[in-house]
Amino acid sequence: MMHLLMPFIAVLLGSVAALLLQQVSRQRVKLLLAFSGAFLLSAVALEFLPEIYETGKSQYAVYLVGGVFLQIILEFFSKGAEHGHLHVHKDVSSFPVALFISLCIHSFLEGMPLEHAHSMTYGVAVHKIPIAFIFTGFLIANKASKAKILILLGIFAIMTPLGTAIAQSIEITEDAMTPIKALVAGIVLHVSTTLILESSDGHQFNLAKLVVMLAGAGLAFLV
Repeated sequence: MMHLLMPFIAVLLGSVAALLLQQVSRQRVKLLLAFSGAFLLSAVALEFLPEIYETGKSQYAVYLVGGVFLQIILEFFSKGAEHGHLHVHKDVSSFPVALFISLCIHSFLEGMPLEHAHSMTYGVAVHKIPIAFIFTGFLIANKASKAKILILLGIFAIMTPLGTAIAQSIEITEDAMTPIKALVAGIVLHVSTTLILESSDGHQFNLAKLVVMLAGAGLAFLV
């Protein structure tokens, strides 16, 4: 049940924080994104990669690399919203539908293999908090109505649990799930490494970011 609830609750937490705080320094958001990126990277290395390669079937590498390129395609439409790149539009009527759909596809796919993936479930949940925060702030800045904000956030919040629930309901075998895990691993590897690389301004050393990244990476191995 936790693998269904945690990503949903994480979106709620991020959204409520955006509504209550209104303004949070960009630096603090970057720190949270860096933490989540390091956590995700360790989680996928801890859980998905060993499971993928213990099969001894090298063709799963195709799915992993495919996941990386699939995420690149999704980011063409989402404009990098998965790692905190959202820009305010002057008119709410110009709300980018393709961006939202890309975010939902990303969330749905990452939810499919989470049923027995404890570290990845935590990693996905941690990552959703800053993304929900940024997305909610984006909607508020675009002067979206409360009803529209609630509907969009509700859809976004259920996408990852929906992916998990559908994967459970159709009882996907382990052999069939492995390619899905490889695809999601590629998606997560791209997002997590991008978060880590983009966390440094001008590639300068930043002790705070290094500390939160080490904390995120270490925590993934503990949970």
